[in-house]
Amino acid sequence: MNRAPQFNFRRRRLAVAVAGLLLLAATVRADSPNSIIYSKHNLSVSGSGPVHAKTESDVCIFCHTPHGASATDGPLWNHKMSSAPYTPFTSPTLTALNVTIGQPTGSSRLCLSCHDGTVALGLVNSRPGGIDMNNPLPDASNLGTDLSSDHPISFIYDSTLANNASAYPAAGGLVDPGTLPPEVVLENKNTLQCTTCHDPHNNQYGSFLVMDNSSSQLCVTCHALPGWTGSAHAVSSKALPAALAGQIARPKSGLSSKASMSASSVAHAACASCHTPHAAAAKSGLMRFSTPEKNCIDCHGGDGPGKNVAADLKKISVHPVSLELDVHNAREDLVNPPVRHVTCADCHNPHATSGAPGSKGRVSGALASVAGISAGGGVLSAVTHEYELCFRCHGDSANRGPASVPRQFVQTNTRLEFNPGNTSFHPVEAFGKNSRAPSLIPPLTAASLVTCGDCHNSDQGSATGGTGANGPHGSAFAPLLERMLLLTDGTPYNPNNFALCYKCHASAVVDSSLASSWSGHQTHIENYKAACTTCHDSHAATQPHLVNFNTTYVQPVNGVINYTSTGMNHGTCTLTCHDGSGVNHPHIAKSY
Repeated sequence: MNRAPQFNFRRRRLAVAVAGLLLLAATVRADSPNSIIYSKHNLSVSGSGPVHAKTESDVCIFCHTPHGASATDGPLWNHKMSSAPYTPFTSPTLTALNVTIGQPTGSSRLCLSCHDGTVALGLVNSRPGGIDMNNPLPDASNLGTDLSSDHPISFIYDSTLANNASAYPAAGGLVDPGTLPPEVVLENKNTLQCTTCHDPHNNQYGSFLVMDNSSSQLCVTCHALPGWTGSAHAVSSKALPAALAGQIARPKSGLSSKASMSASSVAHAACASCHTPHAAAAKSGLMRFSTPEKNCIDCHGGDGPGKNVAADLKKISVHPVSLELDVHNAREDLVNPPVRHVTCADCHNPHATSGAPGSKGRVSGALASVAGISAGGGVLSAVTHEYELCFRCHGDSANRGPASVPRQFVQTNTRLEFNPGNTSFHPVEAFGKNSRAPSLIPPLTAASLVTCGDCHNSDQGSATGGTGANGPHGSAFAPLLERMLLLTDGTPYNPNNFALCYKCHASAVVDSSLASSWSGHQTHIENYKAACTTCHDSHAATQPHLVNFNTTYVQPVNGVINYTSTGMNHGTCTLTCHDGSGVNHPHIAKSY
């Protein structure tokens, strides 16, 4: 008796509910211009994007249906699923963390049913014949089935992973997921999916991002980068090169489509200057360009905000950053990687580098948070002295190469050369042993320290009065010397040929017969046309006064090569030396 009235009541309530939903839809359409209705995800005939249906007016039908939905794929899911196998993302860092990215799961599979390009956009369960569309999926939205160049998805992101990632800060540590903002949602509270970064129903930030990503606000909600907050790449207001700014403005750039339109400064682009979450050219690091140095040269190539490093890298003597495409990664040996190589990121941490000045005791901000090797041979997560960085490749490395000058006593391990326990050394690690050094140019004294960069540097850097980039990127003088240093005998004496030595040592004192100098200098460099390096080893020696003879010009006499110091500015030699004309000059216990 009461069923009909009850049915009528329910029908009226349903009608009211439907009317409310229609009113809500009208309100969203009128008051929320960033809603799905006005976005590219409105694939109905009313859609304003480049792809839409020819006649279908239902907005939600391309993904959802109240009846006949898939029972296994998602909430009232309507779109046909892709059956394609995917190539997942891999990286040495993930391997080191024991993380293997598998096939997409959960909501990411739903996204890919349209965005892998294998299923027609109009192919839905509730329309047996499908929905006719005006255009196919555009390339800018087509991720394809090779996801190895896209940010990893469908993996467990929990506190354990974040804690393990802290061991690899240079690769980008991870924030504990318990501290993520409410906009950034992990599926099932522990799985990173496409929907962690993208909200398919809300396009208020562009590119359907869950939050504004200008200045990489979204990126750093997950990625913990030590030193990033005050780094040059996070705070610099300098303008980006036009070509890079244009590339960032394209789809899949890393910034939202709205934010990217104003990506005019380094700080605004932030991570997007070098990285892209989709279609990365260098896959494992999601780098914008496949050649490692290209990611740096875009801004440091003469037309960008940074110093022109590219000019130095074209010189006769360079750090060969373009020789190998390999980059140092979380799994390889810091000193002896499988392939010997050098990239910009081996000496500079782009997440921490800054303009902070350095000193003889501390590295500058340009070398902040870079790993190195201590004077004792231990691994350092962040160097404090410049030589600790140089020791990575020029210390215990098995393939460090030969010396530029053949020596009586061969030692190419700079870590061992600069050991303060040696008989003589340039004061890189510790003050020199001589209390009196009359040739030094003030303000240098016997209590001064020097750095590797005082000798190995750009020939057009600020120390030479130039405007180029400081650092051993490249030089007109080999081996990566800041100034000219002739390494061969036989050239008529010219102080300019030994400009590097005379940067610190006064030529008027060295090339003289003054009592304060060694009298033999003038004879050797002017009459014998000998180079400084014929007698002296620039780094260190097992004999006093950096004496370690160049065996090209200095040979034994009666089987003996010997130098003995007999006091300040005095010594005895037993050897045969060649002057510039090739004439032998035997010295048997000859005193000076």
